[in-house]
Amino acid sequence: MELPRGQLLAVSDELDEAELAALKFLSREHVPRRKLEDVRSPHDLFEALQEKGVLEAGNLAFLRELLYRIGRIDLLVAHLGSSREQVEKELRAPGQSAVLTPWYFLLSNKNFEDFPSFLRGETVRAQTAFLTTQTMLNILTEMEKKGLLGKDNLSMLKSLCEKINISLWNRIEDGLNLLGQEEMLTTERGSTGCPEGHLMSSVAPNPLGSFNDSSQLLEAYKMTSRPCGVCLILNNHNFAKAREGVLEHRHMKDRNGTDVDAAALRNIFSKLHFRVEEYRDLTAEEIRKTVNIFQSEDHEDKDCFVCCILSHGKKGIIYGVDGQEVPIRELTTSFTAQNCSSLAGKPKVFFIQACQGDAFHKGVTIETDAGEQDSSVERDARFQLDCIPAEADFLLGMATLQDYVSYRSPREGTWYIQALCQHLEYSCPRGEDVLTILTAVNQEVSRKTCERDAKKQMPQPSFTLRKRLIFPVN
Repeated sequence: MELPRGQLLAVSDELDEAELAALKFLSREHVPRRKLEDVRSPHDLFEALQEKGVLEAGNLAFLRELLYRIGRIDLLVAHLGSSREQVEKELRAPGQSAVLTPWYFLLSNKNFEDFPSFLRGETVRAQTAFLTTQTMLNILTEMEKKGLLGKDNLSMLKSLCEKINISLWNRIEDGLNLLGQEEMLTTERGSTGCPEGHLMSSVAPNPLGSFNDSSQLLEAYKMTSRPCGVCLILNNHNFAKAREGVLEHRHMKDRNGTDVDAAALRNIFSKLHFRVEEYRDLTAEEIRKTVNIFQSEDHEDKDCFVCCILSHGKKGIIYGVDGQEVPIRELTTSFTAQNCSSLAGKPKVFFIQACQGDAFHKGVTIETDAGEQDSSVERDARFQLDCIPAEADFLLGMATLQDYVSYRSPREGTWYIQALCQHLEYSCPRGEDVLTILTAVNQEVSRKTCERDAKKQMPQPSFTLRKRLIFPVN
């Protein structure tokens, strides 16, 4: 007996072209290759799976796993009446993964997005003419067809990883080890290959696009209260007081474009069920008083606290609009369990858009958030932040490394906050955790340059989280 047509159509209508490609790749062991090549829509794929008896009424396990693998948790909830936790529980049972073998799972990861452009310039092109316009999933399929990739043949994949980024291969090894599939790597270590058809069974698998299987074994923070918590935005734009009152800040500019950032933050955190509170143009003392108000608030019926600070700054501090300094650690420490007991055991998240020095990652022509227009010589960045308490459940997202500037467009806002909001908007509905999202933000911001001198920016998260932090949309 087949699944209701309406149910499959509802799911089909929500899937895009890239997700269809991923679903086809994950269904390869259930639908013949020629049949898959004829599939043009998600509905075509579901019909092919029904013909093979994989999708049947009363048994949604296969469809649930497919949606889970591609990270469409929203469709699990809306159309299948399930959840991430339910699927993970099902997949922990031995032998329950029906979708794919571990190497398919790992190779369908989005971390390989740089492979197609790289392969076009490699000697492998002479052997594989398919590299002109292909997606990564199609490339993997074609490599397998031509005998360049297989369950017992990972040599070329390892070689390519080493040329692009050796950490990719290290992640593959780590992932396979976590899955208890060390025998799949024996070809690379001089032994025999792996058994055919050996399916994942020992641990809860990841959604497609995440290497860190161990993270999926972690409990997630409870995020079910409505509102989920407070999102406090401290938005400093006008620094006339600093220019008038502090001689060394006479060149400190107003932060044009910061209201674009504040609007983006209000929009996304409202969608994520936070009560948004914005305060503008605060002096250092007003920042302290405002933070104390929210420190003293009862958060007992809330699950999280978020604070977004948009201001000028330097290493370890932010400026009030009067040019006076407020240590970042002073603000974060206000929300420790000792100082704010109603947030004990709950995630405390700080996003800080401010410079942390005046060094440059090689020149840019738009404004910085250092407050000054220095052209200081670049120096070594310190990667260890000392801005969060030595206590669990904190996450600090900094726009830039210590000692370095960050960049802001007067029209479009800052690189960091705009990337952060866009990735939250895209990835939260897909059930991705915040650390994964911040990694994507790092990647996007680090790739940005301006027209002249090509100066760069590198954000830096620092955290003491004990669980996965997933901002809910539903």
